[in-house]
Amino acid sequence: MRYKIWAAIKKEILILIRDRIGLSILFLMPMILIFVMTLIQDSAFKSINEKGIPIVLLDNDRDSLGIYIKKGLQSSSLCSLHDSIDGLPATAELIKRSVSEGKFIIGIVIPKGATEAIRKNVSSLVSEALATDPPKNIKVSTDSVNVLIYIDPVSKKSFISSVTSNLHEFISVVKTQIMFQTFSEQIREVMPDNTNAPKNIYSKSQIINYKEIYASNLIGEMLPNAVQHNVPAWTIFSMFFIVIPLAGSIMKEKKEGSSFRIRTMPSSYLILVLGKIIVYVFVCLIQFLLMLSVGLYILPLVGLPVLQLGNSYAAIALLALATSFAATGYGVMVGTLASSEQQGAILGALSILLLSALGGVWVPTYVMPEIMRHISVLSPLNWSLEGFYALFLRGSNMAGILIPALKLFLFFIFTMGLASIINRVKHKI
Repeated sequence: MRYKIWAAIKKEILILIRDRIGLSILFLMPMILIFVMTLIQDSAFKSINEKGIPIVLLDNDRDSLGIYIKKGLQSSSLCSLHDSIDGLPATAELIKRSVSEGKFIIGIVIPKGATEAIRKNVSSLVSEALATDPPKNIKVSTDSVNVLIYIDPVSKKSFISSVTSNLHEFISVVKTQIMFQTFSEQIREVMPDNTNAPKNIYSKSQIINYKEIYASNLIGEMLPNAVQHNVPAWTIFSMFFIVIPLAGSIMKEKKEGSSFRIRTMPSSYLILVLGKIIVYVFVCLIQFLLMLSVGLYILPLVGLPVLQLGNSYAAIALLALATSFAATGYGVMVGTLASSEQQGAILGALSILLLSALGGVWVPTYVMPEIMRHISVLSPLNWSLEGFYALFLRGSNMAGILIPALKLFLFFIFTMGLASIINRVKHKI
């Protein structure tokens, strides 16, 4: 028994080593994939976080609203604010044309008298609220002004939503400030001793502040970035892509007749493929370590953050081993099911692309439609990805990845059982 397993392992190692081009592709291509995809994704992150949205502003108001919006946009990390176009002062016509030509993503025009219109409106409302006369005697000002926002049609909806929500917030703050100020002035007028009237009531009313905290147990409150998201995702994708060489190896044995000779040995199918499983699990683990080394040592060389491995190396090892077994089991099943090398390659490649898309490797599951989110939990790549996200982003420990790891081991047992049944059925026919 032990000799048979060792002979099978030795055979697989020799087949693998002799295919040097395939071996180099197996290890180098995933590393290049992680490097390129992380750089691209990091550029996308920077376009949002590092003054990546060019905005041009025309402030015709030149009062509280215009000043506050300008200061707010200048201090925002979301955008890069301009008040001129090609060296010329911005006008409404120039803004519309430059946005349509793609020079700016968004153009904002604040009309003249916007703040004054807010003051009149708020003053009328306050007077109505404090009036002792019947409300019908008070005329509420309903003059309205329109802040024009020109939008480049090719810009993403998420960018537009971020900027417009900031604008709404700025306008609400100015309206609130004016309302507090008007209330204070009205109270001063009606109070006998106006020295007791509250001062700076708006600033005193700011008792609720916002603080953003990532719900992670990692020490130092690590910020999520492209490295933390991409390295585990593309590592899992590459580990499962071992299906193609593994299925090709099985098909090659069938084609050359060596599988027929192996079957003459008095052993079960699972024992015969055990050597293949051990070798390819080992290959997957080497792949995993190489990919982590890209995040730890290569990506920082081009200015990207270092991959943070979380709090539990033992949990990482267990999850990597479970993922390796799941990928290898799936490869054996595909190789057993296929009838030719081409069939195995196409079935393996397409099924991994499909499972990775469903599992959230290409697109995060939280942006998928509800029905797709329910389907995504059936993908083994999703189980592995959720486990690594729990370790690398949420700071979980061994307890946090036990369920994903158990699912992956059960997936391995399921695929091996299915491969054994398929093999038995094929040889009965």
